Amino acid sequence: MKVKEIIVVEGKDDTAKLKQAMDVDTIETNGSAINKDILAQIAHAKDKRGVIVFTDPDYPGQRIRQIIDQHVPGCKHAFLTREEAAGDGKQRKSLGIEHASKEVLLHALSQVYELSDNRVTDITRADLLRYGLIGGKGAKEKRQRLGQQLRIGHINGKQLLRRLEMFQINKAEFEAVMDQIIQEERS
Repeated sequence: MKVKEIIVVEGKDDTAKLKQAMDVDTIETNGSAINKDILAQIAHAKDKRGVIVFTDPDYPGQRIRQIIDQHVPGCKHAFLTREEAAGDGKQRKSLGIEHASKEVLLHALSQVYELSDNRVTDITRADLLRYGLIGGKGAKEKRQRLGQQLRIGHINGKQLLRRLEMFQINKAEFEAVMDQIIQEERS
């Protein structure tokens, strides 16, 4: 499989893992050391072929996404869950794209989101409260499962509505996933 867009990753190990799974071109941010030259390279790549930001599901990965989004708006995003990115054996404490299976990588890249400045959604804060996603017992776990199901990354209560808006998740899609999560909890 050839990926049309250029994929932005954190390092060489991520590039190597992606190249094992598919035919891709990458730009490496060298972890949190992302600088103006790399941002300029990402902007150029976005204009020429498009860009998919694919960073690790941890704080540094989220920080890199935010920096790129701030300087190069309009990039697409792919996400792995923490479980999908967990290493095994000695590397179990490590999270990274380099630990994911080929199938997981292909699945994540098949569900790419494009951020939008049109932050219009029919989901309200009342919906988040009604489903127990903010301000209640078990809210963190429900948000984690919602983020996994929708593949929008790990989110805290303050970010949730904004993230749903950013990824243009509509109320019907949101409610379908939440109903599924509630059914699983009851089982």
